[in-house]
Amino acid sequence: MDFGHSARAREYIERVEAFMATEVLPREQEYLTELRAREDRWTSVPPVIDELKAKARAVGLWNLFLPDTTHGAGLTNVEYAPLAELMGHSLIAPEIFNCNAPDTGNAEVLLHYGSTEQRNRWMEPLLRGEIRSAFCMTEPDVASSDAANMAATAIVDGDTVVLNGSKWWSTGIGHPDCRFVIFMGLTNPQAPRHARHSMVLVPLDTPGVRIERMLPVYGYLDEPYGHGEVTFTDVRLPLAAVIAGPGRGFDIAQGRLGPGRIHHCMRLIGLAEHALQLACERSLSRTAFGKPLANLGGNRERLARARIAINQARLQVLHAAWLLDTTGAFGAISELSQVKAAVPAMACEVIDMAIQLHGGAGLSDDFPLAGAMAAARALRLADGPDEVHLGVVARIELRNHSRDAG
Repeated sequence: MDFGHSARAREYIERVEAFMATEVLPREQEYLTELRAREDRWTSVPPVIDELKAKARAVGLWNLFLPDTTHGAGLTNVEYAPLAELMGHSLIAPEIFNCNAPDTGNAEVLLHYGSTEQRNRWMEPLLRGEIRSAFCMTEPDVASSDAANMAATAIVDGDTVVLNGSKWWSTGIGHPDCRFVIFMGLTNPQAPRHARHSMVLVPLDTPGVRIERMLPVYGYLDEPYGHGEVTFTDVRLPLAAVIAGPGRGFDIAQGRLGPGRIHHCMRLIGLAEHALQLACERSLSRTAFGKPLANLGGNRERLARARIAINQARLQVLHAAWLLDTTGAFGAISELSQVKAAVPAMACEVIDMAIQLHGGAGLSDDFPLAGAMAAARALRLADGPDEVHLGVVARIELRNHSRDAG
């Protein structure tokens, strides 16, 4: 693997870095101040978001996550990774560049598996940044770490499909521009284990779809995106709403998760970098017992270990991205699971160190660290808990050694 950036990647890094410095970061506090001042944070988005989105699109910094040159920038996963890291420094940056989850994963699903009608109706406006979306997979009543446990149903009835069940942690469903969800449900319990489920496109205003509540993460509701608990009661849709046909849910899910894990992990590295920056600034500007915090209680070692951990994680993710580019998702199964387990844990440790250096202020909203910890901790469960990914790594490792021994 060549660890150097391609000329195309270097160009985009410079452009995204400059746009972040001149447009996004100076406006982030304005966005937060206006949002927090509202009594209802779910009905509309502060206008600065649409203003910055228009600017980013006008200069060609748009849909950078898509390797498809017709709809995106045509970047590989390795080329996109440092851009996602830069976006991770800011709460609002991913949406500004139209690179926020779960819209990126949903767009990739529609691009690779959607029909022409599905792409025209949902993917095109999503890629134009006109609408948002959500993904409904995890369920409150079953152990969703085993996705085959899903009990919500998507039953084919003639030329329609009928949905019933409850989903939760449906990220993005609170956004005022959320117009559709992708629902995964059980279609045929008698089919082979990974051919039982289907993915269905559901307009959010379909009768029978109800958002029951928004779920907080350590007290943060993540407005205006949010994480919702949603019920589906006799939701009837045309069979054409099923993506790629009944029983294809797991096939699609596996294709969706590869690039998405790279995106999450690289954004987390950017978040950890920002936390380390704040920790360094705090440790140099504050004094206690007659010394800067940097010179007290082993803090220099803590800062050094944070730098080492971030650099290690970045290289590991770049390697996984390179394998994804060169061998496809199935050639990078172990490496994708490795970064999914390692990077959120690293980010949690770095952010926790930064909070400690900030004292009580680190727990408040005066700094972005408490929110950063909530986001990083949640990603130890999103796309599967650590234990599932560690199990995948161990299974492949043991299989390889068993083969060698045999």
